[in-house]
Amino acid sequence: MKVEQIYTGCLAQGAYYVVSNGEAFIIDPLREIEPYLERLTADGVQLKYIFETHFHADFVSGHVDLSKKTGASIVYGPTAQTEFDAIIANDGQIFNIGNVQLKVLHTPGHTMESTTYLLIDENGKEHAIFSGDTLFLGDVGRPDLAQKAADMTQEQLAGLLYESLNSKIMPLADDVIVYPAHGAGSACGKNMSKETVGTIGDQKQTNYALNQPSKEAFIAAVTDGLLPPPAYFGANVALNKKGYESFDAVRTKSMRGLTPDAFEMLAETSGALLLDTRDAAVFHTGFIPQSINIGVNGDFAPWVGALIGDVKQTILLITEVGKEEEVITRLSRVGFDNVIGYLEGGFEAWLKSSKEIDTVNRITATVFETQFTAGKSMVIDVRKESEYGAEHVEDAYSKPLAYINEWTKDINPADHFFLHCAGGYRSMIAASILQARGYRNFTEIEGGFKAIAETHVPKTDFVCQSKVLK
Repeated sequence: MKVEQIYTGCLAQGAYYVVSNGEAFIIDPLREIEPYLERLTADGVQLKYIFETHFHADFVSGHVDLSKKTGASIVYGPTAQTEFDAIIANDGQIFNIGNVQLKVLHTPGHTMESTTYLLIDENGKEHAIFSGDTLFLGDVGRPDLAQKAADMTQEQLAGLLYESLNSKIMPLADDVIVYPAHGAGSACGKNMSKETVGTIGDQKQTNYALNQPSKEAFIAAVTDGLLPPPAYFGANVALNKKGYESFDAVRTKSMRGLTPDAFEMLAETSGALLLDTRDAAVFHTGFIPQSINIGVNGDFAPWVGALIGDVKQTILLITEVGKEEEVITRLSRVGFDNVIGYLEGGFEAWLKSSKEIDTVNRITATVFETQFTAGKSMVIDVRKESEYGAEHVEDAYSKPLAYINEWTKDINPADHFFLHCAGGYRSMIAASILQARGYRNFTEIEGGFKAIAETHVPKTDFVCQSKVLK
């Protein structure tokens, strides 16, 4: 038996590939399926099943394409309803793959169809669980995403999750390995560990949710502090339930190189969003006016999903030369399939055509120190509220990037402000959005709070409620 975790850092997502005696199964595959097909070929094995732990909200699964390419059956847990052929398993049902077995443990709470799969090895020993979004390392799945579909409150779903964990997972042996669907950085939980593999015993000791004294305390703990789900989550659930256009077709239609003139014409007539995926350090020195910068070398897909929201939005790409297919692939992972072209030759081609460009006013933290005046300078911190609460520039305003569509209306365009995040990635996203909306009177700080922390700019961990966006 071979168990391989295939972890995708930008989505904080774990897919699993398991082989036994000439057969294989895959759990929660990503949209692009070539890596799985290559493994199957290299191992000389037949894919028998594709198991889905639930209808994912934060990414589009590769289950439909993978089933078509291999003939493997798609399996969901009890109560799931799909618009494509799938096996809807019963609680306790056992699937045989090679010399191992996979047992279905229906664990509703995160969603109603949420299922944990228990791997039983060749010797009949309970070896591991693939826990999906039911149990993470350090956390459990958020119970608010399925409220509408289940016609239940988040508290009712949290109660179901409590029962699932205590009846199906907590009785398992301490040495059973836990393979979760996500790690730190995913919006599907709030307190996940950076580790991606653990054990039941470890979680019994360290997971706050598993150490609550009562069901009522559990419900209160897991529902406390939940942020609104990203805008694209609902669309991804629908794609995972109904099916989607083949990724091969998406890639083919999206890989359309455009000259600067053709790009400019489409930008003016199509209503497409101009998405520049270069690094912030390069973007700020010159970019096509109205472009939004979300760097591909970061948490790219989740920020696209959170800030663009509408997966039907048409997109024109500006990327580093040679990165076009990677960007298209990563957009497709979160359901953004409507790329209508990219700037052939990258931004350098735009410069050579002598077309208009824009820049962002960026300064170093050292220069910021010389320009900052306590009590007078306006500073906007776009980090998460938890980051702001730990330490921030004195009197800075907490305006998390995730809420930029809400707080931009509160800014007076005539008032100058400094803008920063933790390291510069998120603040450049914010800067590009602000400039696209006509805000020009601001200065973005290179290196973010990490660099500011090395200066003598006054800082505090005191949170002024009037300065925190609620």
